[in-house]
Amino acid sequence: MATGDSPAGARRRLRLEIRKARDATGRTQGQVAEALNWSLSKVNRIENGDVTISLTDLDALLRLLDVRDEVLVARMLADARAARKRGRGWWDEPGFREHILPTTLQMLQLEGEASAIRTFNYALIPGLLQTREYAEAVLERVAADPTPQARAIATDLRMRRQETFRSRGQAPQYLAVLDELLLDRTVGSPSVMAGQLHALAEAAREPNLIVRLLPKDVGWAYMVVGTFVLFDLDPHESAVLYREQRVTDEVIHSADVVNAHRAYFEQMWESSLSPEASIAAIEAAAASLRAELVRRR
Repeated sequence: MATGDSPAGARRRLRLEIRKARDATGRTQGQVAEALNWSLSKVNRIENGDVTISLTDLDALLRLLDVRDEVLVARMLADARAARKRGRGWWDEPGFREHILPTTLQMLQLEGEASAIRTFNYALIPGLLQTREYAEAVLERVAADPTPQARAIATDLRMRRQETFRSRGQAPQYLAVLDELLLDRTVGSPSVMAGQLHALAEAAREPNLIVRLLPKDVGWAYMVVGTFVLFDLDPHESAVLYREQRVTDEVIHSADVVNAHRAYFEQMWESSLSPEASIAAIEAAAASLRAELVRRR
């Protein structure tokens, strides 16, 4: 399946067309729900992209909204069918597919389609920037399935994500805001952390990737927001939010929630150290750890 035809992409296009068609009639979500004998939450979840819509329900909805353009109807029906499929990609390989949650699958598809990715993390280095050793240390503590085999697969999955991301013909812009306190938090061991910080500084020099540190005296105010990823897609209003917790993750299409997190990100971005100062701070932290390792010999 081509990138643009992924289930995540089809679901996004379909929800936007449904919302556009409803707005054109002047009907509210409540009026649509009443006319079709649906719950209001069902209409809301369809328009937010939280659930797929059956062909039968889509047909009823298009009739109610008086959508008659044959080309548009055919495209929306095709998107409805595509949205219900799993999609194919490297994640469908036998070693991965049974270990990937549905929302994680959506995230992987969005990652492959995004024109820009914005992420904030105050707890850990983002997965796309982790070294294997750092990822192994993280997953040893926080993996939902603690078995060695499951952790090994999760680590391989993370490394494959990185490989796929960096091998894209036109890699998306990647903007990362990281809490400065991450530099003081040793994950795994001083050796593992020194290697991770060195790799982070090198990655931050790539042309499509910018890392900025949120100073310690500012970052605490954003911890209540939690870590998140924003995927910018075309058109702009279809940006999507991804949030991951220890045992669950979620993909959010709601424009209000997405825009709120975009505003948080812009505030943090403006409050952060410059890219050059951030790289210098990361390198200094790595050098300090390496010096400590030498002293211990």
